[in-house]
This record gives sequence, C-alpha cells and structure tokens, in this order.
Amino acid sequence: MKDISQELIEQVRQASNDGTKLRIIGGGSKNFMGRQVEGEPLSLAEHSGIVTYEPIELVLTARAGTPLVDINAALAEHNQRLAFEPPLFDGRATLGGTLACHLSGPGRPWNGSIRDHVLGIRLINGRAEELRFGGQVMKNVAGYDVSRMQAGAMGTLGVISEVSLKVMPKPKASITFKQEMAAPQAIETMNLLAGQAKPLTAACWFDNHLYLRVEGARSAVDSTMNQWQGTVLENGNDLWTQLREQQLAYFSDDAPLWRFSVNSNAPHFLPEAEWLIDWGGSQRWLRGDFSVEELEVLAASAGGQVSLYRGGDRLQDVFHTKPTALRQLHQRLKHAFDPQGIFNPGRLYSWM
Repeated sequence: MKDISQELIEQVRQASNDGTKLRIIGGGSKNFMGRQVEGEPLSLAEHSGIVTYEPIELVLTARAGTPLVDINAALAEHNQRLAFEPPLFDGRATLGGTLACHLSGPGRPWNGSIRDHVLGIRLINGRAEELRFGGQVMKNVAGYDVSRMQAGAMGTLGVISEVSLKVMPKPKASITFKQEMAAPQAIETMNLLAGQAKPLTAACWFDNHLYLRVEGARSAVDSTMNQWQGTVLENGNDLWTQLREQQLAYFSDDAPLWRFSVNSNAPHFLPEAEWLIDWGGSQRWLRGDFSVEELEVLAASAGGQVSLYRGGDRLQDVFHTKPTALRQLHQRLKHAFDPQGIFNPGRLYSWM
C-alpha cells in the first residue's frame, strides 16, 4: 500500500522548491467558504481512514481526508458521537476540512466546538516537515496550542494530515419544543433559559418561532418537558439535522448569506431583514445585499464579528477586518509555518 502521507510531503517539498502555490482540497464540500484561491490542487481524498479508536477512552484518531460519515458510522456502533455536530454536506465533508473551517452544529454553545474537542494533530508545514502537536489526552500546553490554532485557519498554516479528538456518548433522550414569538422575545427567552440548570443543548429562532432542544438523562428531559412551555415536535431531531446541514428553506435563497458571531444577549438589529438566530442568540444569519462596512459596525456594537459566509463577492475580504496588531500576528504565524506562502494563499485574507 502506498504511503499517501509521504506523497503529500513530497508534493509540498516540490511546491516549496518551485514556489508553486497549492490549493488544499478534501471533499470539496466547503469550497464556497473564504476567498477565491488559485493554485495547484493538493488532494487529501485518498489520505483517509480511522487510525485508532478507543471507545472506552473516548478518543479517535483519523487521517484528515476521512469523511465524517465514516467516522459517525464507527462511533454509532458504540453509541457515541461527535458532540460538536459538524455538518456532513451530503457526505462530502472530511475531518481535516471541518477543523480547517471550524464548523460546528446547533449544540456548539453547550457541547463545544471542534476546537474544544481536538487533542492533537499531524501537520505538514511549508518546509515539507510533518510535525506532531498535542496527543491523545487532554493536558495543559505551553506556548501556542498549534492543534487548536488550525481551527478556522482555512489551510493557510499547513496541510493537516491527521487529527485526534475526543468523542462523547450519545444522549439517552432528546426532545424539541416549539413556541411562537418574535425575535426580540426569543433572544431574551433563550438567554433566560440558558441560565437555568436544565439540559438545554440547542436553541434557535426563525419564521417567528423559537425552537429548543433538551437532551440527556430521561428523568432530566422529562422534568424539563413538564416545566417548560411549548409544543413538542414529533420528529424534532429532523429540524436540527436540517439546520446543521443548512437545508432549511431559509438557506435556499441565492442572496448573499452573512454570519454574525455576537454576544448572545445583544439586541435584535435590522429588524426588517431576513434572519435566522442560532446558538442561543450568539450566531445570527442574515440574508441579503448589505454593505460590509455597515455590518461590521453593527457586529462590533453587538460585541462580535461578521463574515460573508456564502455568495457575494468572493474576491474581496469576506472575514471581519482585523486590527493592525492582529493582522501582523497572523502574518508572522503564516511566515513561521509557511515561509514561502504556498498554502491556500489569500483564502483567509487577501494579505495572507
């Protein structure tokens, strides 16, 4: 069997020597994210497979090109799951791409993001060196936590070749409630309920309805059901799957889609616009043509940032403008890991 990892290293070495730019590709499910990037394709599709899985230890290690559906299937045999609920995108999403794009599902505020579950990685840097960071246990680290630094780096710091992460048992019970209310009331309600000692694991609002999910021990779920108001959805898990996969009708429009990451209790702004509010109020989707400068001001006033998630002009910078100090830090990190600037140039920012 050919050593795919060594082939990747050789491709990176050749590109570094020639000054060739590389466009890292996994399953291609998230090509719409970030800026448009040019370069020779570096595919990780064949660099797949689960390396080790210890159900008792709740730890799994897999190669970066491993489809998430394969990982989910292996975990399901032991009644376990990826608690950060990453989107599968028609089965094309891979483990490495999910980490690089830092994608998590509806339960992110309660169960954590992929960054919170990563234990270690193997990374091929711009010098064609395969480096190992972290391990297979949770522990304190000194200096930069390079494993978690890859979350959201969009492949600009190197080629992720392997990922170790913790997995979790599936909840014993799950119920979804539905209540009719306007967005401002929904934001207030989500924040109020999130502060209670209840097993809330998802909260979103769209089409003038608030949706809440409680999961955990049957006794805790039943107790919450008896105390909270709302209509119980018969197939509640289907709603969260459609939200996770961005298959709700809200996401079907061709208009630009903006993603806000703000304080969960920030007031509802642009009330006449088309919104979907997730993560208990901290992730807010906005659809339509807007000025990026206007939206960045609104996001900052709400204690967060905004990005052009899908559609619109992908030649401009699509992530929130960085202050000068952070911009310089990003550039220094880029140079440290990728001195020739060959990995996904411009995918994250035009200046990287």
